[in-house]
Amino acid sequence: MAENLYDVAYNLEKALRESDDFKNLKRLYDEVNADESASKMFENFRNIQLNLQQKQMQGEEITQEEIDQAQKSVQLVQQHELISQLMAAEQRLSMVVTELNKIIMKPLEEMYGSM
Repeated sequence: MAENLYDVAYNLEKALRESDDFKNLKRLYDEVNADESASKMFENFRNIQLNLQQKQMQGEEITQEEIDQAQKSVQLVQQHELISQLMAAEQRLSMVVTELNKIIMKPLEEMYGSM
């Protein structure tokens, strides 16, 4: 049975890769990486994001200066049309993955929810 579930999971991965949402995200990601200034701006944005997430997970305090820097970075990338499109595509695919996760977890939720 477990082998069958793994086959289903790999088929789901393949379907995700072949979906229009993923293909659009990949195209935009490639376009951002092909544009040197957009690539640097996006990389800086991601590094700031990751740094803040890491500090938060470790229970470290985030300074007002770091918050200000993050807000400026968000404003910059939102003004760049290509990066803004990439972020919107990431959000759409994230929503798809969240919905898939809800569907997959439904049997456990039903089981534990009935206790």
